[in-house]
Amino acid sequence: MAERVAIARLGGRGDGIAETANGPVFVPYALPDETVLVERHGARARLVAVETPSPDRIEPFCPYFGRCGGCLAQHMGAAAYAAWKRGILDKALRQARLPAPVEPLVDAHGAGRRRVTFHARLKDGRIRVGYMASGSHDLVEIAICPIAEPALAEAPRAALALARLLERSGKPLDVQVTATGTGLDIDLRGQGPIDARTRLSLSDAAAALDLARLSVHGDVVVERRLPMIAMGRAQVVPSPGSFLQATARGEEVLSALVLEGCAAARRVADLFAGCGPFALRLAEAREVHALDGDGAALAALDRAARGTPGLRPVKTETRDLFRRPLLPPELARFDAVVMDPPRAGAEAQARQLAAAKLAVVVSVSCDAGTFARDAAILIEGGYRLERVVPVDQFKYSPHLEIVGLFRAERAGKRAKRVAT
Repeated sequence: MAERVAIARLGGRGDGIAETANGPVFVPYALPDETVLVERHGARARLVAVETPSPDRIEPFCPYFGRCGGCLAQHMGAAAYAAWKRGILDKALRQARLPAPVEPLVDAHGAGRRRVTFHARLKDGRIRVGYMASGSHDLVEIAICPIAEPALAEAPRAALALARLLERSGKPLDVQVTATGTGLDIDLRGQGPIDARTRLSLSDAAAALDLARLSVHGDVVVERRLPMIAMGRAQVVPSPGSFLQATARGEEVLSALVLEGCAAARRVADLFAGCGPFALRLAEAREVHALDGDGAALAALDRAARGTPGLRPVKTETRDLFRRPLLPPELARFDAVVMDPPRAGAEAQARQLAAAKLAVVVSVSCDAGTFARDAAILIEGGYRLERVVPVDQFKYSPHLEIVGLFRAERAGKRAKRVAT
């Protein structure tokens, strides 16, 4: 039975929140100041109808919105959306008791997502390809994803064609598709090892689909062209499935903020460097030591650095920075540190940076909570959080990139010289 509720505010995941006698109720796709009809399931509810719409409500542009779980906020007007997204960071910093000058949200969607992951499932005797519905394992078949780069327009068709070749296994597949400068790069996951006959069929399909590269669990089936990604002046061939920033524009915005923070540095340590989006740009004017636990990603970075004329020296080191963070004596030879850890953050490394008191630390994060935690460690250790920039490359989702610029209040002699 439908129930009428009034939406008071937005939650961190974009749900409208109604305060009721039985506690808060979370209503996806509802906005503050709306009166809506819902079907309740405990603290969650399904939106049945909007009786009194908010002036911030707009018409979603994607035909799958509300069914596909990829986007949660296409119904928000621009001002309401920006306030909600920036508020995610504001709340995390307040909870950590960190007064910080949070700047306006930077739109870094650009041409759209350059990497998407489709799910392929066998249902009712037919292979279906799409995204998962929000909060469930139900597959929503899609023919096009409007938030993806135009270069990925054929990605659903390619994913379906490849999944059909593996249909006999009956295994659920994930199909990761990346738009590169030379064509689509696809990595299939979930299949397990493939035999020679299947490998040949996949290779023929890659040719028919004009893919740059096709791999299965990172094992290259065929590489018809090197899948190239521009990073500054360098051209990188990432290992199959390796991490990339979600959008090309997002990488440009984050890199510009990193370069600005390291402007006075001559030697920089790039921690969690991946395949080099920051390191290769930094190396256009300064020496870089790049560290990451992913040896294949660092190998791609190293090849790109060696193949790009005019770069300053770039050294790479494969190292688990969670278990073996750089210690103060190792950090002492750098003028600045950049760190871009995964969602879990870099607590162990932050503690060592707090002890080292370098002139500059630029922290790039994809999680407001762990960013705030690590920032608190640096501030307690004597750094000042000078700048915080929220960057929106995961548009219409609750995910946010953050760049924080920290300067040491009580730096050592070398740090003071660089800072001036």
